[in-house]
Amino acid sequence: MDATALIASPLAIQIHAVSAIAALALGTIVLLMCKGTGLHKAMGRIWIGFMIVVALSSFLIAEIRMFGPYSLIHALSLYTLLGLVQAVLAIRRGHVRAHRSHMIALYSGSLILAGAFTLLPGRRMHAVVFADGGTTAFLAALGIAAILGALYYQRRRAKL
Repeated sequence: MDATALIASPLAIQIHAVSAIAALALGTIVLLMCKGTGLHKAMGRIWIGFMIVVALSSFLIAEIRMFGPYSLIHALSLYTLLGLVQAVLAIRRGHVRAHRSHMIALYSGSLILAGAFTLLPGRRMHAVVFADGGTTAFLAALGIAAILGALYYQRRRAKL
């Protein structure tokens, strides 16, 4: 791993990447921890803050231009912002299932799936992660597989 490409990037990209990485780490913890506790709520609020920064900072990044300064990835940012609002409204109304569904969709779609696309050849994060020949990427893939496995196990256990 070599962060040179990220360090040399514009500030908006640095903020976007650091916030996304923080949201991925914190989101993993929140999804795996006991739900409904004060700690879950506090960490969830911080996670929402990170996600808002990730989504809003994307509008300052216009390297892939499809529609003026924007691309399809900006539609994902809008989806993320709307999904966050829906998730918060759901839990405030006591709709725990809807809240859980929104949060899992945001975590898996806006972080895992979108993050995977940043690792494609030619993208900045590809240069950062694969600078060591792929060792970091392999370890990251194992980590993501472990996260997804733990989430699957947790959901199966909750249904029993």
